[in-house]
Amino acid sequence: MHPMLNIAVRAARAAGNVITRGFENRDDLDIQSKGAQDFVTKIDKEAEATIINKIQQSFPEHSFIGEEGGSITNNPDFTWVIDPLDGTSNFIAGIPHFAVSIALLHKGKLDQAVVFDPIRGELFAASKGGGAQLNGYRLRCTKAKDLSNTILATALPFRNKQDLDQELINFGKVFKDAGDIRRSGSAALDLAYVAAGRYDGYWEKGLKAWDMAAGELLVKESGGLVTDYAGNNDPLYDELKQPNSANGLVAGNPRVVQNIVKRLK
Repeated sequence: MHPMLNIAVRAARAAGNVITRGFENRDDLDIQSKGAQDFVTKIDKEAEATIINKIQQSFPEHSFIGEEGGSITNNPDFTWVIDPLDGTSNFIAGIPHFAVSIALLHKGKLDQAVVFDPIRGELFAASKGGGAQLNGYRLRCTKAKDLSNTILATALPFRNKQDLDQELINFGKVFKDAGDIRRSGSAALDLAYVAAGRYDGYWEKGLKAWDMAAGELLVKESGGLVTDYAGNNDPLYDELKQPNSANGLVAGNPRVVQNIVKRLK
């Protein structure tokens, strides 16, 4: 395992311990609202602080972009992009489907990634050029050639409901030809499941950098493709350069992505 990936795994597991303890004591979450249907708990903040602390023990000069405000600008060549608890609404409601998401950018390019589901004990990890794994076993995207009989995943714009009408149209176009569609509430796990071949494809608009960074590398290293709604590459880098500028994300094997993009256009 790459040394930096090894540190990311340790940080993800440490954050997972914070999250599982919080999940067992959800009466004391100190829930705060960041916006419409957008919540943060003290567990999100504690998990993010835990991740940053663990990584800084080995790499004190690195930079960080954290969903809950843990942004630190140091060496720009190494930037960690962190979502300490992707799926906070599920966590608050007692739905056991959420994850820790950690990605490392080296000189602006995805280099390492971890998505950790602390409830199921599933650790998805990837290194650039080294493939993707789930608990040590190699991952590959599915080989679906079209949308028939596929299981896809998506989300509706709960934050930006002005986009709802168009997204419902998009949903209908894709669902008409797909086998079925899931909406689980965790972008990081949706992307990890695409990498693991559990989902054939996934699309969503309105993602932030920390939502997609680790999952994007997992998909790419499992033989998949990640584009925006227009079929262009790297929605993550658009979002990093200018927040809220990414034109959606589509992930899956190349043929599934092509078929989804065709309908989103």
